[in-house]
Amino acid sequence: MESFSINRLTKLTVFIAFLLSCTFFTSSEAYDALDPTGNITIKWDIIQWTADGYVATVTMFNFQQYRHIQAPGWTLGWTWAKKEVIWSMVGSQTTEQGDCSKFKANLPHCCKRTPTVVDLLPGTPYNQQFSNCCRAGVLNSWAQDPATAVSAFQISVGQAGTTNKTVKVPRNFTLLSPGPGYTCGPAKTGKPTQFVTSDKRRTTQALMTWNVTCTYSQFLAKKTPTCCVSLSSFYNETIVPCPTCACGCQNNITQPGSCVEADNPYLASAISGGTSKTGYTAPLVQCTRHMCPVRIHWHVKVNYKDYWRVKVTITNFNYRMNYSNWNLVVQHPNFDNLTQVFSFNYKGLTPYDGLNDTGMLWGEKFYNDLLMQAGPLGNAQSELLFQKEKSSFTFEKGWAFPRRVYFNGDNCVMPPPDAYPWLPNASSKRVSSLFQLAVAVMASLAFLLALA
Repeated sequence: MESFSINRLTKLTVFIAFLLSCTFFTSSEAYDALDPTGNITIKWDIIQWTADGYVATVTMFNFQQYRHIQAPGWTLGWTWAKKEVIWSMVGSQTTEQGDCSKFKANLPHCCKRTPTVVDLLPGTPYNQQFSNCCRAGVLNSWAQDPATAVSAFQISVGQAGTTNKTVKVPRNFTLLSPGPGYTCGPAKTGKPTQFVTSDKRRTTQALMTWNVTCTYSQFLAKKTPTCCVSLSSFYNETIVPCPTCACGCQNNITQPGSCVEADNPYLASAISGGTSKTGYTAPLVQCTRHMCPVRIHWHVKVNYKDYWRVKVTITNFNYRMNYSNWNLVVQHPNFDNLTQVFSFNYKGLTPYDGLNDTGMLWGEKFYNDLLMQAGPLGNAQSELLFQKEKSSFTFEKGWAFPRRVYFNGDNCVMPPPDAYPWLPNASSKRVSSLFQLAVAVMASLAFLLALA
């Protein structure tokens, strides 16, 4: 009988441990509930055969609704299947030429088996440009600006196959933005791309097309979150800050330089460092309780008869980063009745039919589309005016606060729901809910002790 009880308790312990593991560990999959089909698609179109290879157009389409690639831009890599070389490129370049010593006359542009390609800079001479090139690798999000969500270059490949049967597809595609985060699948043969001439009177077709799909995972991109959310309201004096250590903790003893005080006399010298060979700049944040590079504050400002108003403030605590073409995505059930947005651009996102509870906000061109580094100018503000839905509107139980917030495509850390500003007459309900939770925990412990 005693062994039966121990066996039953062991099974219960394993079951509880499984439930806890499901609750506390984050999935590394690239699925995003607010952008379920978002990805970067690379099309490799062979448009001409040459004496020892082919000429191809390589195009990247950023089909992600709100995640973009900002400066210093994308970096694309792959592994050749055989001993291919790159004779020339238009609209991009490789970072290294490699060993081309076996070539006597014309030297290839790149002889490396694993080339690394980057975009050209703005102002590149016209004879070196290609359509949708030369933006320093900056790739806008599809919802923000589809015209600049595309990047392309032309490549001439030698020592390769010269027919559809002998040519080999490159392998092991990698995409940096400029750091990690994207995982690319294998290249697959697709339907040949069709090209329409400028006069729209003729259509040509690629000789062969390969498609590569790259998806993003915030878990792979960064070890810690990059933003957090704080809350306040007109009906409660409490300001709910970002959770402590939301993006890391201050630890200048074991990790000196992890943050810097705003009044530090050596601030300028600290800002100048931190750039890697790939161009990625490590964040240097202001010392705060939350240690996040970016904070979004949601303030329920005014309550009218038929409307209610919210003030949104984005604050940059990163001394080494100016966020260009930033965007903010907020999920709230009242976005289907958003009446007016002040000083920000807005677009509703509807990832699922019949559900309009997500909005995308970004700055106005040449006004506040650049979020400056930490300091007096490192913030952007706007106000949102919502029309009340009589059937669902309430200020109770934190309904007026967002469900999710994303900054530049990264999910921000929200305060725990029980910390939200509550209505003054809701305090008794809050105490009651906490009491019920305590009773439930005590009952569970008593049950486990009884099994023992």
